[in-house]
Amino acid sequence: MLLHAALTLVSPAGRQAGLSILIFHRVLPKPDPLLPGEVDAQCFDILMGWVKDWFNVLPLTEAVERLQRCSLPTRAATITFDDGYADNHDVALPILQQHSLPATFFIAAGFLDGGRMFNDTVIETVRRCAQPNLDLTQLGLGRYDVHSIPAKHQAIPALLSQIKYQPLAQRLDTVNGMAEIAQVTLPDDLMMTAQQVKALHEAGMGIGAHTMHHPILARLEQSEAEQEIATSREYLQALLGQSVTLFAYPNGKPETDYRREHVEIAQRLGFKAAVSTAWGVAQSDSDLFQLPRFTPWERQHWRFGLSLLRNYARKPATCA
Repeated sequence: MLLHAALTLVSPAGRQAGLSILIFHRVLPKPDPLLPGEVDAQCFDILMGWVKDWFNVLPLTEAVERLQRCSLPTRAATITFDDGYADNHDVALPILQQHSLPATFFIAAGFLDGGRMFNDTVIETVRRCAQPNLDLTQLGLGRYDVHSIPAKHQAIPALLSQIKYQPLAQRLDTVNGMAEIAQVTLPDDLMMTAQQVKALHEAGMGIGAHTMHHPILARLEQSEAEQEIATSREYLQALLGQSVTLFAYPNGKPETDYRREHVEIAQRLGFKAAVSTAWGVAQSDSDLFQLPRFTPWERQHWRFGLSLLRNYARKPATCA
């Protein structure tokens, strides 16, 4: 009750309202030691129970419209997912439906129907490597001890940090080269099918664009960035038979991952709003094309709630 009252105090209805936009990526069927940052089904179910108790959860499209009109309810929140993992449909959707909660799913459309994101190629290569050491010196990545789960857990972020900001084509070559050196067979069912995206839409969930291949937009030529954004929107609109009005910047850090020019592209293409991964809460004067998002790492009831409460005091970073 104390937390509920505190959230009501910092997020009243109307002009002074704040909009908490929660961000998730995956909801695993069970915990995975190589994916400690991702929630599993049991944890997600608990979190959604807390969110429903504390907040008035709205679809993101409605929340954006009400933010503009200064008509948000007290303790307004919305739930989003990035990338388009199959477990969003298979695991997260039933839990959301059980709690009667809406969510918006931002889809990297180029990975549907058997594709795989670069980070998952890295993770699954390390996971499946049967050798005790993975020698990637010919790729300029060094050597890694991968003989145990703790060793693999250390190797993965070290590799991801080296590869994430490579140009898109180089990044693909690098991770494919890793898999070849490790001599592993990689999964092709991590991402949703087009039919699963349609099923989310038909279940009343929102669908937004997230580019085709999840590039770091700031590392692309402007024409390439616009093509990535526009093509993903066109694909999803054709798939769903309706307009797609929301966009999420890949990786989402202002200035580092996207710049003002990409905000202007999203505006020019006709989106109504876009979300970043800057922490903070959206207010009536927020840039609708740089809406902040935040989800606490904590899994204890009071710590999770306190982190959400503290998030109201953050000033979200944006591209100038």
